[in-house]
Amino acid sequence: MSIWEILAVFAAGVGAGTINTIVGSGTLITFPVLLATGLPPVTATVSNALGLIPGSISGAIGYRKELAGQRRRIIRLGIGAAIGGLTGATLLLALPSTAFETIVPVLVAMALVLVILQPRISKAVQRRREHTGTVARTDGGPLLFTGLMLASVYGGYFTAAQGIIYLSLMGMLLDDTMQRLNAVKNVLAAVVNSIAALFFLFVAHFDWTAVVLIAVGSAIGGQIGAKVGRRLSPTVLRALIVAVGTAAIVQLLLR
Repeated sequence: MSIWEILAVFAAGVGAGTINTIVGSGTLITFPVLLATGLPPVTATVSNALGLIPGSISGAIGYRKELAGQRRRIIRLGIGAAIGGLTGATLLLALPSTAFETIVPVLVAMALVLVILQPRISKAVQRRREHTGTVARTDGGPLLFTGLMLASVYGGYFTAAQGIIYLSLMGMLLDDTMQRLNAVKNVLAAVVNSIAALFFLFVAHFDWTAVVLIAVGSAIGGQIGAKVGRRLSPTVLRALIVAVGTAAIVQLLLR
């Protein structure tokens, strides 16, 4: 890499770490930059997955206050995320890239619709619970576990916008604040990235220079994202999710 390419990859890592911690879709920053340096698509995807691990961990640490009291929830959902992440990483090496490119924009669009409608749907669900006398499950039940596991399959395959899908599912099925759900999202993303990366280490080609640059940059970005993200109101955070998700759909469709 030239000095300018090195700076570009590092800056992309900082940007990805920041946006991943707040919302998700940081891969849409790093992936095009890696391709621009001349890396093949699969090598770029694998290098990106390895490099973003420190950013995910950094973001989760930055949100440690919001993680309090969520240990059981994280362990249960983390198991599903690990299974999905390993499955997605396997599919990356087994399937042609076009297999997921068709469905990804649709998944992200559906997730954005759920994010927009989540306040109304949550109120309707709460009214129903009050009417029937039922109590909300703190772990989201089998539906959330299955949904997050399937989202993690996609996360292990490409990762772009997986955080948006996580937040939309948890926002629909868990009675909790957006900031606490965002903290869980960061942990799940770290699990998926780590599982996929460990798999890639043994079976795929990657570029160590790109990995190191993104790793350092995303770790810095994770801390920046945690400081910025936790100051956002639920409405602003939801608006940011929609804005980033819309940009993700446009970029994915234009690829």
